[in-house]
Amino acid sequence: MAEQPTLNTVLIDTPRPAVARITMNRPERRNAQDTEMTYELNEAFDWANQDDDIKVIVLAGSGPHFSSGHDMRGGGGRKIEDFKPMGTWAGFNKKGAEGMMAREEEIYLQSCVRWRNLMKPTMAMVQGKCIAGGLMLAWAMDIIIASEDAAFMDPTVGFGVNGVEYFMHPWELGARKAKEFLFTSDWLTAQEAKEVGMVNRVVPRDQLEEFTLAMAERIASKPSFALKVSKLSINQMLEAQGQQVALSAAMSLQELAHSHNHWVFGVGVDPTGVPDAVKR
Repeated sequence: MAEQPTLNTVLIDTPRPAVARITMNRPERRNAQDTEMTYELNEAFDWANQDDDIKVIVLAGSGPHFSSGHDMRGGGGRKIEDFKPMGTWAGFNKKGAEGMMAREEEIYLQSCVRWRNLMKPTMAMVQGKCIAGGLMLAWAMDIIIASEDAAFMDPTVGFGVNGVEYFMHPWELGARKAKEFLFTSDWLTAQEAKEVGMVNRVVPRDQLEEFTLAMAERIASKPSFALKVSKLSINQMLEAQGQQVALSAAMSLQELAHSHNHWVFGVGVDPTGVPDAVKR
């Protein structure tokens, strides 16, 4: 087994044979994702994906809640300039929409697409609140197991944009439920999420860990290559239906909304030209 990376905001353990658990560890911020956590999650996913002894990856959040979303206050860790880019975008410090789009593509959309495409089964173990950026993390995983007290929300229409950057709402909820979810910003309960197909299983809070890890171990008992080609087959079917093109289109509309909000309301960009919303 490859040596595990030492990280500040993310914990890694192997609680079952061939199963790696990656745990967001900012409980005091309800696991809000600053830039440092995003890149450390990527490092942890890379380690688990590249270690041949690992066959299943479980994503969890420490404390009472899975994730409160993106850390809009900036966090206290390293900045985007301190990390090697994950994707193909650059120019993160350029003024106006150019820098903002580059940052949001890199930190938000491309990171989730990258994790969605890991060639090992992935699972999200969700308890408590899962809001906005937390939804993106859960949606990037293959299987979602939720506790009975889990609840999901995307309040970003109220912020003046079309939804979170990894715009999977219609794919996860269906078109009509996605519209209600976004237009109202109402909470979606774990049971409601299961009924529309977004969540695989709902279990009591005190059984969440055992149930998730038991399923992960059961999946890990299957041949690794069969798991990979099975996942690839399903992902390719979604891509043939236009999922990736739709994600890119929704991201472009979000950048349009950012520019609109700046010009109409004077929010989102500071005097230096660097967007406030992307100062993570």
